[in-house]
Amino acid sequence: MRPFVPFALILLLAACGDGESLSPPDARLPDGGRYRGDVVDGLLQGEGRIDYPNGSWYAGHFSNGQLDGQGEWHGSNGEVYIGQFQQGLFHGQGKLTTATSSYSGGFKLGRRDGEGTLRDGAQHYSGQFKDDQYSGAGKLVLADGSQYQGQFAKGKPNGEGVRSDTSGNQFSGRFVDGELNGTGTFSSAEGDQYIGDFKANRLEGRGRYENVDGDVWIGEFKDGSLTGPGELFAVDGSHYKGGFREWRFAGKGRLQLADGSVYTGGFENDAYQGSGRLVLPDGKVEDGHWINGLRVRDEKGRLLPDPLEQALLNQGALLEQELARVPASSGSIDLYSLTLAGDGNQSVFMREADYVSDMLKTRFGAVGQITLVNHRDHLADRVMATRENLARSARRLAERSGPDDLVFIYLTSHGSHEHELVLDQPRLQLADLPADELAAALAPLKERDKVIVISACYSGGYIEALKDDRTLIMTASRADRVSFGCSEEADFTYFGDALFAQALNQTDDLLQAFELARAHVAQREQAEDFEASEPQIWAPKGVVAHWQKLRQQQARKALQSNAAVEEKSPASR
Repeated sequence: MRPFVPFALILLLAACGDGESLSPPDARLPDGGRYRGDVVDGLLQGEGRIDYPNGSWYAGHFSNGQLDGQGEWHGSNGEVYIGQFQQGLFHGQGKLTTATSSYSGGFKLGRRDGEGTLRDGAQHYSGQFKDDQYSGAGKLVLADGSQYQGQFAKGKPNGEGVRSDTSGNQFSGRFVDGELNGTGTFSSAEGDQYIGDFKANRLEGRGRYENVDGDVWIGEFKDGSLTGPGELFAVDGSHYKGGFREWRFAGKGRLQLADGSVYTGGFENDAYQGSGRLVLPDGKVEDGHWINGLRVRDEKGRLLPDPLEQALLNQGALLEQELARVPASSGSIDLYSLTLAGDGNQSVFMREADYVSDMLKTRFGAVGQITLVNHRDHLADRVMATRENLARSARRLAERSGPDDLVFIYLTSHGSHEHELVLDQPRLQLADLPADELAAALAPLKERDKVIVISACYSGGYIEALKDDRTLIMTASRADRVSFGCSEEADFTYFGDALFAQALNQTDDLLQAFELARAHVAQREQAEDFEASEPQIWAPKGVVAHWQKLRQQQARKALQSNAAVEEKSPASR
């Protein structure tokens, strides 16, 4: 076996790698370390290596017995440092790696100092250090993805900087111990912007807040909201000056609305409350006492009738009048219509429903029309959009129309992720309209060819409950997408504008009109950086053909009517 001993020794030495040499040490240190290298006048000098009893070791340059110059340190706890040393400490440029962190950059007498980059778990910092802490200009990215870029002191954001979260919200200004204090700005992911005073990262003090729609609030902010004296300049032209509590009108104030009416007096929760005076656009003055937006007593303190109660008493008569105006079928192809504006808190739905109803009459010859509207200012003179009124309207259209007639149904409102159409009248608790209940309400019309158009968020979720061979359906969005344009000052939702104000004024072909509308909506949403709503359609060929037949019949009648007029006119004699 003796001839193989040198070969085995070579293998053992190769297997050791960075491990301690098998050769005898040149010196043994008081702490048990074994040194291999040059020793000059009893001191470690030049290149060498120390191996310690606990497994730690150093290899590199020595000067006067100390680690000095370029070297490599491996601790028994897994710590590794490669870089420059001075007086036995990390000093100069180097890289330190531990079980949980990694740092590359400057050191000063054993501490991180100067420019460097630190990764500690999922946290990352790049910038200036002093005494092992963030200090100076730098960028910190936290584990949750939020980040801060700016000035640091004593390990925290201190000084001018910008902080942003993963949602896209951004704060900029002067930070103290990690919090924004003093004058600064806030920009939300949606496009809102605040410029003013901050305290502990919250809006606090004097400031100006503008939302993405263009509404502007100016005044005193407290704990993140406008609370105290302030002003609102709304994009619809209205203006309020007075007290606020958590963004809502509260206390004494003056409100000038877009229609020209002016209210001066008490407010609570955005509504007239207490003593006040309302001057209407026509100059009429209403003085008295108000509760939740309603004048309950006149200027002499006399109790006034509740307009809601009066309106409810009128609803039955209004519905009967509306239904009584629906004529019987003429025997040829007639078009009947039913339009519904569901949410009475915003005027856009009423405006849109009225426009569609008028278009169906003037452009498409609708002869029997029913319109159901919820609106805060029209309790007494419009038939409310409720599930029962919708069901009664459908029954009346089924009774008065004939088998050859067409029914056009338009519904516009807010919609929920659960595919429920919002039916809301201020001061009343109306039940919303789920897809299956809409189908049940329209069941009396199952023997009629129908066109149903729904402008609402998530409205694509209605198609499955409504579709059959006699129902063409268009919706403003996919079942899992929102649609846009539901604002108080608007005349149309995005889809309502694209289909009725744009496409159906260019063509009377339903399929072509839908494609034009879909393209228009997509272009508008892309320009405004909105997620695509993706309008949907279900189009049975029989209903499309029936609509075309209706339009051809109307064209023939128009030609016959024009010919009859020309025969009777003096110029034709």
